Parts: sequence; C-alpha cells; structure tokens
Amino acid sequence: MVEKVITLENVSLLDFLGVENKNINEVASAFPKSKIVSRGNEIRIQGSSTDLLKINDIINSLVQHYHKYGKVTEENVQNYLSKEAEEGLPEKEEVLIYGTRGFTIKPKTLNQQKLVYAVKDNDLVFALGPAGTGKTYISVALAVKALKNKQVKKIIITRPAVEAGETLGFLPGDLKEKLDPYLRPIYDALYDMIPAEKLKYYMENNVIEIAPLAYMRGRTLNNAFILLDEAQNTTPMQIKMFLTRMGPNSKVIITGDTSQIDLPKKQKSGLIEAAEILKNVEGIGFVELTGKDVIRHRIVKDIIAAYEKVENGQTNGDY
Repeated sequence: MVEKVITLENVSLLDFLGVENKNINEVASAFPKSKIVSRGNEIRIQGSSTDLLKINDIINSLVQHYHKYGKVTEENVQNYLSKEAEEGLPEKEEVLIYGTRGFTIKPKTLNQQKLVYAVKDNDLVFALGPAGTGKTYISVALAVKALKNKQVKKIIITRPAVEAGETLGFLPGDLKEKLDPYLRPIYDALYDMIPAEKLKYYMENNVIEIAPLAYMRGRTLNNAFILLDEAQNTTPMQIKMFLTRMGPNSKVIITGDTSQIDLPKKQKSGLIEAAEILKNVEGIGFVELTGKDVIRHRIVKDIIAAYEKVENGQTNGDY
C-alpha cells in the first residue's frame, strides 16, 4: 500500500470537486481497492502502485481540463475514466537491467510500466495482450533482475507444448532438442540479458530452468521467479495445476494472448477461465496490454488493428 497527496492550486474546489465532492467520488468508485479522500485543497490517495499511477494521471488530466475550461463536470470525469491513459511513461523510466550488448532494458510503454508496478505489488500477475507488446520480454527481465538482486534463488520459465497450427512431425534428438522450438523466444530474451557463458552455467546448475508445463506437476516452487508463457494454450486443468505449485517467497507472472489460442476448437482455454475465476482475488494483479504497446515493426500495430476490426464485426466481410 502506497500513499500520495495531490495539492490543488489556483482551483475553485466547488467547480473542480463538484457538489458534495461528486467528481472525486466518481473517480474513487472506479478504483474500489484504493482510498481517495478530499480534504480542503488536498486529495489523499492510498492504494497499489498501479492504481496510484492511474488515479494520478486522471486527476492531473482533470486539473488541466479545469484550467482550460474553468469547470469539471461528472460527464468530464466519466470521459477521462473511460480513456486509457496512453500519453506516455512517467518522467523517470525505471531501468530493469543492462543487456549483454550494452543497452538498457526498461519498460517502453505505459502498460509495460504498469506491469512492472503490478509485479511489485502482487505475488501473482496476469499479463494479457497481443503479440509484440513486450509482455514476455519484460517478464523475463523482471525475473533476471530478481535473480541478480538475490530476491529469488532461481528462475523457472515454462510453456505448454502446443503447436501453433502446424505439425512438426518427428524431430531427432533428445527431449530438450525436441522442445526447444517452442521455447526459442525465451532463449532469445535471456541471451539479451545474461552473457552466454553465465547463462550456460545457470542452466547447467538449474538456477535457470526452462521446461514444458507438464514438468511442473507434483512440484512445489519455492524461492523462485516463475513465468508461465503462452498461457492461452493451457487447459483449465493445466493452469490450475500450475497455480497450485506456487510456494513461499515466489513471484509468478502468467502471460497470454487470448486472440491466438492454438488448442483444439472444442477445448476451453485455461487462461480465460482462470482470469474470470480469479479477477476479484486480493493479491492477484491483472495488466492488459494493447496494440498500442506493440514495439515490433510499426506495421504490426496496423495488422493487429485490422484483425481486431474483423473479430469485432466492424467490417462488411470484404477483405
């Protein structure tokens, strides 16, 4: 729980807060897990870092609106609440770690920053969003940071071994070699963050473990930073099994893209079910990333937007 006090200057409290503080109460009702109290020209906020960031952005936007128009209405408040705060990151972006090629690894969008805050405030976080939004990359960076800072003793990264609409057929080699194609994005992220020789040492000594989800059954994962990637391809039974592996002093991030489910058509996604069941459980954070967070080629954003229009029925069927 963190606290922040916003002091209103050169503002008519009645025109800004509304009759009987209706405007600020409207903001408070949108964040039931946080406490917002107005006394005089001070607004005191108590809540998680994630909520505090959102509330601070909204109130600052309302202050700017007041100075421009001289008044804030309930309708204005609702409009600002309905908008996603996508205007940028806080002035001081947090460097998570320094990469192997000399560059800094840090959140590049507001929602990536919200993911960082959510992991600070919760031991279990769901990070949901389309491909290219950096949810896996930032999650791996947070895991590596925790290991370097000795907050955990090991990193465990897992994925369900589901083929993305293709049949790989028979692959030669041992089990690790057969499964590596599914886990390649994880290796790519780790090589960006840990020197090759050190990464090899970590993996040979099980300090960093990358394994298919089935290997988690029967284990209790203590003192670990655990990432379940591509969770949209878990079954309800698999994700429940995974969630109940969590042991003391562990952090868990579950990432997934519910628009790219590769399970058989009649099979329900465990990620969708778990997100619905656990949405009101205290201590579990949820972060939604969108096409605006895509940091791949600029055209990827347009591709995602085009598909979303079709999926939402906003086209006439002519492609």
